[in-house]
Amino acid sequence: MSKHATESTTDVTDHNTEPPANHFLQIDDLSADELAELVSTAAELKRAHHAGESHAVLPNQSLAMLFEKPSTRTRVSFETGMTQLGGHAVYLGPDTTHLDHGEPVADTARALSRYVDAVMARVFDHGALEAMAEYATVPVINGLSDAAHPCQTLADLLTVYEQFGGFEDVTVAWVGDGNNVGQSFAVGAAMAGVDLTMATPEGYGPDEDVLARADASGQVPEVVHDPEAAVEGADVVYTDVWVSMGQEDEREAKLDDFAGFQVNDDLLAAAPEASVMHCLPAHRGEEITGDVLESDRSMVWEQAENRMHTQKALLTHLLGEK
Repeated sequence: MSKHATESTTDVTDHNTEPPANHFLQIDDLSADELAELVSTAAELKRAHHAGESHAVLPNQSLAMLFEKPSTRTRVSFETGMTQLGGHAVYLGPDTTHLDHGEPVADTARALSRYVDAVMARVFDHGALEAMAEYATVPVINGLSDAAHPCQTLADLLTVYEQFGGFEDVTVAWVGDGNNVGQSFAVGAAMAGVDLTMATPEGYGPDEDVLARADASGQVPEVVHDPEAAVEGADVVYTDVWVSMGQEDEREAKLDDFAGFQVNDDLLAAAPEASVMHCLPAHRGEEITGDVLESDRSMVWEQAENRMHTQKALLTHLLGEK
């Protein structure tokens, strides 16, 4: 969504009079009980999928998928998941809507609300999602923004749940950038009762408001600047790219700043039993080595599959009682 389109919403004053929809822009838009139920539902939907059992619980419902950023996992997991639920997904990529040609987000949101049952949007600016949610009368789902990636956190928590049979006494070390993925995971981990330590270089930690939300949700993560200290004794070590889409001009500076934060065999010696997670795509040889990514301790591919199952659970949560 273009910067112009986002700012144009300020000219729109005629809101719809329908009741507000139940949106999912941040992981804590769910309650702790709803999050636990959603993870449990996702595990059951995954079991049904692998057993070849039909779970078409959203027949004839449609999902609009708006993409400002390219995607592999988000598009395929939502589109395939919606099909498995008996519904239909409509892909709207960059340059395929009028948003990039000056139409206000509000106008697109209100029009799409007349056509589909939910909207998933993957955007650069979190403010564009908030503007869409303000005017949409159907649920708006954050498929990724610069501030948060709550759908990824759902998959992460299902992966931890499957690996350890729950969340009690599970310790996770986040190593790298306190980015959108890390910020959503910090709040989600607090909601689930996962003990989290985040190791980031100076100046790359999570936002203060994220730490406050995590604290309000259960427990604030410990933020340190020593990756080895964070990893020591952890059950899971989680990392993500250091240079996200749209940050290519920061690449050289970040590679210098993140020296010593690579998840490799040397770092994992401090946690010999730890499993490893990465939300993908991975820059092998930067934030993680190929050997670790392909090792027996990697949960990365299960984590990727779990995007689909948790998003199916989310869609049934948002749309199942229509």
